[in-house]
Amino acid sequence: MTLVAGVDSSTQSVKVVVRNADTGELLRQARAPHPDATEVDPEIWVAALSQALDGILDGVTAMSIAGQQHGMVVLDEHGEVIRPALLWNDTRSAQDALDLIDEEGGPEFWANAVGSVPVASFTVSKIRWLARCEPTQASRVAKLMLPHDYLSWRLAGKPDEFFTDCGDASGTGYWSPALNSYQPELVQRALGHVPQLPTVLGPSDAAYETSNGLILGAGTGDNMAAALGLNVQPGDVVVSLGTSGTAFAGSRVPSADPTGIVAGFADATGNFLPLVCTLNAARILDSTAAMLGVSLDRLGELALIAPSGAEGLVLIPYFDGERTPNLPDSHGSLHGITRTNFVDANIARAAVEGMLMGMAEAVQALEHQGVIAQRILIIGGAAANHAVAQIAATIFAQPVFIPAPDEYVALGAAKQAAWCAMEGSAPPTWNESDQTSAAPIAGHFNAAVLRAYQDYRGALYDLSR
Repeated sequence: MTLVAGVDSSTQSVKVVVRNADTGELLRQARAPHPDATEVDPEIWVAALSQALDGILDGVTAMSIAGQQHGMVVLDEHGEVIRPALLWNDTRSAQDALDLIDEEGGPEFWANAVGSVPVASFTVSKIRWLARCEPTQASRVAKLMLPHDYLSWRLAGKPDEFFTDCGDASGTGYWSPALNSYQPELVQRALGHVPQLPTVLGPSDAAYETSNGLILGAGTGDNMAAALGLNVQPGDVVVSLGTSGTAFAGSRVPSADPTGIVAGFADATGNFLPLVCTLNAARILDSTAAMLGVSLDRLGELALIAPSGAEGLVLIPYFDGERTPNLPDSHGSLHGITRTNFVDANIARAAVEGMLMGMAEAVQALEHQGVIAQRILIIGGAAANHAVAQIAATIFAQPVFIPAPDEYVALGAAKQAAWCAMEGSAPPTWNESDQTSAAPIAGHFNAAVLRAYQDYRGALYDLSR
């Protein structure tokens, strides 16, 4: 029996799964926490990964790491970390993204060049911030990596060359999915020079072999790994409700959205993954539950007591600013309050609906880019809440499905490792039947709820600019 491991190094934790490469059977798993921050010393990730891997890799042939996208990891000529990594959810580079857009010919230029228009989350914006705010540190950058690149490189013993895949590279803002190549002039424009960048491998290529014979795959970004774990096909739209919210779809053609709403990413198989990301998802429920003094399960129970539309209460869920729409300095707000509707059940319902409303708009944006959405697959930590599934069926116009709970990012990384180890022509489809046999969630689409949300949001923020 061939064993493979998949790693999900996310914002909040690192998770490891060990699976049978032939059947996908889960054999072992472990996890370790990450700090709640927007910048982190990468050595903390290394320590957490070491903790999670302790004793779990016996008999494992190959492993791949999927990591949070966009993070900026900068190293000097000696391979030492220069400063804490800026994570995707660090918005200090919002102005730098706008400056880059203005300097390089506008949004359409960027959409055509790299498939996406820069926002604060992207690596290209963060290296511009570094050049502007910490020029001495910027001048020392000799190697520029993403979080998953750094972890793989460290496990391999810091070799001279380091690697990534097209999926994670496509979230940097200086690699083109359509051309399958870096755009070094954009790195030069942002940072002031072009450091060593990861070599981009094919989806089933081996990146390294460790001293104890473990094969390391190229790895990928977390959203790409989730898509691989779910066997996403054209017509599927995945809504992932973790720390951030993402909506992404399988595609065989690259996308280029000059509005910047849809990021034109690559996936982990050689195809494409148009994606919309919001900064606010599961934490909206966490914050609301804490404010009401209830558990998340009780929050869900309260939300299901209230009617669709929460009797006019509408939550704009920009608790941490927002990435889509690009409003990094915005704030959350509650609207439509009356003496009769301002009760716990309606507040809970408005929180769940507010979280899902941004994702419904994300699905609409994907459709404007040519995605034909036939069904919605909801995953992530918040998907485990019963109310989320039931309420989602009233928010999305398409049938809503909740796949069986799994660590889909780590599962996708394990699939990549198996693909690499077994040298197949395509990744394994261990759980393919799971995604085709599930029944949709019962519910009735209520378009009025989304219209009310958009009316309040439109009164607060002019998105036409």
